[in-house]
Amino acid sequence: MRDPNFEQCVQACYECAVACDECAAGCLETNATRMKRCISLATDCASVCRLCAAMLARKGEFSTALCTLCALVCDACARACAPYQDVEQCQICAGACLACTLACQDMLEA
Repeated sequence: MRDPNFEQCVQACYECAVACDECAAGCLETNATRMKRCISLATDCASVCRLCAAMLARKGEFSTALCTLCALVCDACARACAPYQDVEQCQICAGACLACTLACQDMLEA
């Protein structure tokens, strides 16, 4: 049986990646110039989350380091999205990023 922290972290990473992709796409349609940092971080965050989930699944040698990075990138992305209260995708992304940050932290503490 797998560790529940592992399962939760992998799931949170994948959910966050999807939310980040949707956020970046929504921001591009809303106001790409004003939301440049949000788009950039959401795109980076989606990539890191997917890589983290895959490396965790493979029990890769650098899983811990990548999980640490994932938590940092997700936290930064959540902070970049949070101010855009009027953009639903940003609010969903911020929530998914926060959940992923917490899941990665739980995984690191296990």
